[in-house]
Amino acid sequence: MKNIVIIGCGQGIGFATAKILSENHHVIGISRTENPEVRNLNMEFHPMDIISGNLGEISFPDVIDGLVYAPGSINLKPFSRLSVDDFKNDFEVNVLGAVKTIQKLLPNLKKSDSASVVLFSSVAAKMGMPFHASISASKSAVEGLTKSLAAELSAQKIRVNAIAPSLTDTKLASQLLSTREKREASEKRHPLQRIGDGDEIAEMVKFLLSENSAWITGQIIGIDGGMSNIKL
Repeated sequence: MKNIVIIGCGQGIGFATAKILSENHHVIGISRTENPEVRNLNMEFHPMDIISGNLGEISFPDVIDGLVYAPGSINLKPFSRLSVDDFKNDFEVNVLGAVKTIQKLLPNLKKSDSASVVLFSSVAAKMGMPFHASISASKSAVEGLTKSLAAELSAQKIRVNAIAPSLTDTKLASQLLSTREKREASEKRHPLQRIGDGDEIAEMVKFLLSENSAWITGQIIGIDGGMSNIKL
């Protein structure tokens, strides 16, 4: 049984990950939002906004084997309507929150024999998409952070990888999937003709935290229905 911390476990991919991992591991979940089912999972839950909250208030295990940083944002606007604050807010949620968490828990991760950190990018960091300037900028920073930390922490045997999903059926994406027409249009943009499911992404997180991925670090793994690498 590993000690695993999941930031953003209250809904979407973070919740799906907590649901899977809490079956066999000791999971400490932190989230400002809360799915009603969170309290029913076999995990330790702390309601907290990772940006404004104080992680020092939580008593973490001395050894942490896995860290998943799952908060995200979908802030889609024409570039002319994006404010500097939009860019700052997206960067804070996607990048600085991860930095804050990793710096706080790094001593605990170093005590593990096989620590693994999983961050989240987006297909929009690789592909140029209209109206994605802010989220693409912050997720591209996540990818740079992933590779830099993977190099720096390799001497401590701490692996760092990121998952880059395309549109996934979560509450965060609900506005983009609010009608049948929107959903069908989104499905058709993907080579596999459908959007993603949170449980599929959670299974990749589980793999990256396990010993089965012990020789994988510094990777950006696209789970995107083929969108980033296939053109039909």
